[in-house]
Amino acid sequence: MMFVALITFVLALAHKASAHFKIDYPPWRADSFNEALNYSQWTYPCGGVPDGVGNRTEWPITDGAVQLTLHHPWTYLFINVGLGSSVTNFNMSFTPDLMNVTGQGNFCLPSLSVPMKVSDGTNATIQVVTSGDSGSALYNCADIVFRSSAKAPASMCKNDTGMSAVIIGHSATTSNTSAPAACPSSASTHNSATGMAVEGVIFAAMLGLACIFATGMV
Repeated sequence: MMFVALITFVLALAHKASAHFKIDYPPWRADSFNEALNYSQWTYPCGGVPDGVGNRTEWPITDGAVQLTLHHPWTYLFINVGLGSSVTNFNMSFTPDLMNVTGQGNFCLPSLSVPMKVSDGTNATIQVVTSGDSGSALYNCADIVFRSSAKAPASMCKNDTGMSAVIIGHSATTSNTSAPAACPSSASTHNSATGMAVEGVIFAAMLGLACIFATGMV
């Protein structure tokens, strides 16, 4: 009986983990799998994890990287950023066009740059928003301080075999410029690409989809 209970518990944990994701770099604010602390990745804007729980990571003003562990067979993805020490408004995006990532495992976006001018030493928070087949949004955050001298560890940015990403935008352009928009608009042409390979991930432009989940309205 104890063995059956243990197997049931392990399977429940595996099912729970499979429905969520992790920010590996920059390190997330806290382990939002910890329900004992009332954390929940379903909670906007940072999975229920309050400000000041984790440390701030020095992160490059240009060419920063975000490394994730994804557990869904496919994932809609947004990576937003807000400036300040206690961010409530994530009004800028590293991915202004919705991204559809296929595959489970390590996924990295390299060479991300702040979509506006910031000073060395500016505090900020990166917000990662995902949605899978359930249609509901999941949230995690990582607190950073922008440094012009900071470099992302080379070992932290990798994509597992079979990972691919499709940018869902309105224009087939090779531009990879970030723009200060949390969701694509009818005139959006930024961050869309056709056949652009970045660190082993292939991007292609498709018709736009709604991204209401990224703003915490789901």
